[in-house]
Amino acid sequence: MELLERRIREDGIVKKGNVLKVDNFLNHQMDIDLFNEMGKEFRRLFEGKTINKILTIEASGIGIACIVAQYFHVPVVFAKKTQSINIDGEVYSTKIESFTHKRVYDVIVSRKYLGPEDHILIIDDFLANGCAVSGLIDIIEHAGATVEGIGIAIEKGQQIGGRMLREKGYQVESLAIIDSMDDETGEIRFRHEK
Repeated sequence: MELLERRIREDGIVKKGNVLKVDNFLNHQMDIDLFNEMGKEFRRLFEGKTINKILTIEASGIGIACIVAQYFHVPVVFAKKTQSINIDGEVYSTKIESFTHKRVYDVIVSRKYLGPEDHILIIDDFLANGCAVSGLIDIIEHAGATVEGIGIAIEKGQQIGGRMLREKGYQVESLAIIDSMDDETGEIRFRHEK
C-alpha cells in the first residue's frame, strides 16, 4: 500500500535491533485517515471471505482493528495481556512472546466472545517472528472457530513470521512488507523494490 509505505519512509525511525519506530502515526499517536484507507484495503483484500469477528491483541492492534471492523460491519475482540476483575467466567489463554518488548505475556479472551460459529480475521500492526499471530491462532483453534485470514499493517519480511504463516496455508495480507532496514542510514527497502 503506497500510502502506508510513504508514511513509513517519511516518519518511521529505524533503530538498532531491527526495530522500526512508527509511534507518531501507527501505534501511539494514530493517524485515523491513514487507518481508514488501511481499512478499505483490508476489506478489498479479504473480499468474499465469511468474516463475523475481528481478533487482535492489546494494545497496538486495537485502533487498526476497530477501523477495519467498520468495513466488515463486525465486532472486534481483543486478547488481553492481563487478567482483570472485569473478565468473569472461563477464558481461552495462551503465551505470546513479544519481539518489541522482549517478554512473554499470558493473553486471554473470554470464552463468551469466541466460539465454533465464528469466522475470524486477525488484524495486527506488526508481524515479525509471528509469535503474536500464532498465539491468536492458538486461541481461535481452542475456541473451535475458523481463521479466515490475517491482516497486517507492517510485515518485517526479513523475519520468519510471514513465511511461516503462509507455509501453513493462511492467507496473510500485509500492507507494507519491509525487506531490509539500515539503522545507520535509516534506509528502508520494501519487498516490491528488489
